[in-house]
Amino acid sequence: MARASARHILVSSEAKCNELKAAIEGGADFAQVARDNSTCPSGRSGGDLGSFRPGQMVREFDQVVFSAPLNQVQGPVKTQFGYHLVEVTSRED
Repeated sequence: MARASARHILVSSEAKCNELKAAIEGGADFAQVARDNSTCPSGRSGGDLGSFRPGQMVREFDQVVFSAPLNQVQGPVKTQFGYHLVEVTSRED
């Protein structure tokens, strides 16, 4: 069964999400941006969510994690929790 590892940054607005994405694309460190801005407890560990299987995360998140290219920041991804930037760090089919 498929399995992926990812990290993310969760914020309350699409505008903030786009601002952080631009900062990362401009050279800011993803993990540091997560520690400084994410409202998810995973922010303390640089946004690392560890490894998980399809169906363990909300549908919108899963769709990105199990289809996006590795090591490229995706988002904003809107879920019931807010807006996410997502980076898939590994995936096995």
